Amino acid sequence: MSESVAEQQAVLMQHVGFRRQGRVILNDVNLEVGRGQKWVLFGPNGVGKSTLVAMMSTRGFPSTGSVEILGNRLGKVNVFSYRHRIGLASAGLAKTISPQEDPYDVVLTAFSDTTGRWRETFTAKQEEATLALMDRFGIAYLKGKRMYRLSEGERGRVLICRALMANPDLLILDEPTTGLDLGGRELVLRALSDIGREDRDRTVILVTHRLEEIPLGFDRIAMMGRRPADTADTGDPDPGTIVYQGPLEGGLTGPRLSELFGLDLTVVHREGRWGAFAV
Repeated sequence: MSESVAEQQAVLMQHVGFRRQGRVILNDVNLEVGRGQKWVLFGPNGVGKSTLVAMMSTRGFPSTGSVEILGNRLGKVNVFSYRHRIGLASAGLAKTISPQEDPYDVVLTAFSDTTGRWRETFTAKQEEATLALMDRFGIAYLKGKRMYRLSEGERGRVLICRALMANPDLLILDEPTTGLDLGGRELVLRALSDIGREDRDRTVILVTHRLEEIPLGFDRIAMMGRRPADTADTGDPDPGTIVYQGPLEGGLTGPRLSELFGLDLTVVHREGRWGAFAV
């Protein structure tokens, strides 16, 4: 692929493999995510989605193959020179934040690309933008509290706001509705739908294993499944890979999902929202 075409991709993975302690986790992963596109990374638990997220966010490296993020190849360019262009909300990132931190400061310090407010100063405009974004996700009331006192759903929304506050070129949301009740989930999905439909320049990748958590405005999907590798039988699960990438309608079919989860599944698509249930 020519350099000019590669630069048009926000994420470009070619024949990516990953091993951990001798076990093959990912095998022959190929993925192209164009700039400004809205993608869903979908698949069962344990199939390697988090490993791919680590690479997309420049926090992990492949064992084989190549990964280019925003035109920069992992291992060839200093990741800290462009990591500020990537917004990430994930459980792993949450572990790096002090439980004593004010949720408001967690979001605000995205402007300085730090975790933990010390002596940084911020403008009134930045402070106003922080509160406005938190209000959009229904968590403005958390200002002045402490992270350890928040519910899992509240912490998740704080991380989404932090990821958005830095105005990244690439936004990665790893299971953003985990721990939310129905009302909280719908509030987050409504905000993400607005991003999907209105924010044309930003590339967004939403990671989930639940069809009902796919927001409006997200129209492409990369589906992960397992495929036998050309290795001796070790008793380990088959490695994960991308088994489909393209339009949502082409991927979210009963036969595809039935094969993916090993169940006879029926897919429902109503008023822009998706769902599935076992026959």
